[in-house]
Amino acid sequence: MALFPKFSKKREGVNVIMEQKLLQNTSNLILNAQTCTGCGICAEACPEEAISVGLVGAVRRGAVDYAEPVNIDEVKCSYCGVCVIMCPFNALTLKIDGEERLPIVEKEGFPQYDLTTKIDDEKCIRCTICEEVCPRDAIDRQVPVFEGTDAEGTARQAAITATIKFTVDDEKCTLCGICGALCPAIDVNHKPFTAESGKVEGEVVWDEAQCDACKVCVEACPEEAITVEREVTGKKIDGSVTIMDENCCTCRWCAINCPTEAITVEKIFEGEIEFNADKCPAGCSTCVEVCPANAIYLPSPVKANEMKGKLEDKIAVNKDFCIYCGACVQACPGEDIIVLKRSGVKVTGKETDLFNRIKEKLFTRRTSMVKEGVAPGEVEVKVLENA
Repeated sequence: MALFPKFSKKREGVNVIMEQKLLQNTSNLILNAQTCTGCGICAEACPEEAISVGLVGAVRRGAVDYAEPVNIDEVKCSYCGVCVIMCPFNALTLKIDGEERLPIVEKEGFPQYDLTTKIDDEKCIRCTICEEVCPRDAIDRQVPVFEGTDAEGTARQAAITATIKFTVDDEKCTLCGICGALCPAIDVNHKPFTAESGKVEGEVVWDEAQCDACKVCVEACPEEAITVEREVTGKKIDGSVTIMDENCCTCRWCAINCPTEAITVEKIFEGEIEFNADKCPAGCSTCVEVCPANAIYLPSPVKANEMKGKLEDKIAVNKDFCIYCGACVQACPGEDIIVLKRSGVKVTGKETDLFNRIKEKLFTRRTSMVKEGVAPGEVEVKVLENA
């Protein structure tokens, strides 16, 4: 009986760890079940057919906690790293003797996704839109926290650069002390009162660091002795906003909604997707919940007098945001409802024979198919004749 290779599979938190132990090294393929969307691209790419798609809809919706979106056969797996490269969501990691490596790249060469994700720092105004619309937490917004967000944050006047000029007309000023009582940036310092002069004497001291040019002192001064002038020299908030490629799925939510057009993102996949809403069962929103790009939605109700004899759509997709990953097709519990056809993929590096075979699979037109005699929620992808 051979001692090697030895295979094992175990779960640690959100990770499922497949292991192949040889005499001289140990390989681990790690699946992050939380990050995995169940798109099935890894299954189509696997040269050993060691990966199969599981209960995508049920897992992603949290209906079951005993399965993962995809299943990996630790014995069939050759631990080559193709699935790691092809996963558009970075849900897979390959380690050899504890070190992250990709043998398929090291030994034979294999193309990788050509990501175009850029933010023009000159155009970026450090707003919050891209961070809020991103469905994958791929925006790294390193901007100071101001008091508008947190009461203990940096004072709002510190957000922009400005020069403030504060002047007091000594002939008008009576040193009444009102401005100092109102503003922490002003001190009205009186000299010791003495009967020798019988007058109130002193000076108004202004601290520029504490002044935000609110002009309350100007408006409150009973003698109109104070003048405050403020010149803005820099309106841009300090900080930086970048895209974390390891999280980005190239959905373009950020690029489309950036108010200054500072963001450039190009989709990894090109293609076409169609929803046959008339076949969609009412009350099902599985595809909406599993879509990693938030591209699928339930249409808002239409007024009856605007329907004009048409049936109201139960489901729809915004193609501007669809990344053609196929998670919706894998999760759809109906048949022939969603039809996906990829037509292009952005990669860099030599397109090897293996990659071209994978690409042919990826470009196959497909839809969901209900298979008789299987457990509820278990579906298969039906390959269609290319149009």
